[in-house]
Amino acid sequence: MIQLLKNNYGHLFEDALLDEINQVGTFKEIPEGFTLIEIGQYIRSMPLLVEGAIKILRDDDDGDELLLYFLESGDTCAMTLSCCLGDKKSEIRAIAELDTKLIMVPIQKMEEWTGKYKSWRNFVFQSYHNRLMEMLETIDSIAFLKMDKRLLKYLKDKAAITKDHIIKSTHQEIAYELHTSRVVISRLLKKLENQGIIHLNRNFIKLNSSI
Repeated sequence: MIQLLKNNYGHLFEDALLDEINQVGTFKEIPEGFTLIEIGQYIRSMPLLVEGAIKILRDDDDGDELLLYFLESGDTCAMTLSCCLGDKKSEIRAIAELDTKLIMVPIQKMEEWTGKYKSWRNFVFQSYHNRLMEMLETIDSIAFLKMDKRLLKYLKDKAAITKDHIIKSTHQEIAYELHTSRVVISRLLKKLENQGIIHLNRNFIKLNSSI
């Protein structure tokens, strides 16, 4: 586990902190589609991603989902940090977008390390900043972009996260994450295909590599 830590966090943390994470952290492998954190759940540890990707979603009062942002290797989730520090129930759902490897760190260590290691304190503040910027981008997308532009941005983000122009999400899954209907998504995907931006297949969507 120590080598995974050094590969992903060695440029951020000093050796002493890496050693402590190695001692108290729990290594986990999460399969694609697995729900790591559920809304309403108390969080007892925070994730440090070393491989893969996790999508963070939020529900409305009707149970419809909205994609907030993705986490990649070297990231942690600011919403998780807030819940850990305040001993509050989670307000987000975290689902593995890809097969993912992560290290779960006990919440008891968070406050201790904040006072003990400047690098950890900087990491926490930077994580809050990064996630805030991503949520603002999501809000801007909802407020200012038409649904066809939001859909194309979503497809590009997916391709960037998976490093693959083949997107295996169903029309219904995309509709859930963009908080709209499957009919609307299917219509807009067909429009994008007619424009030569994507190619629709029964089991996947292929984004034009030149986009």
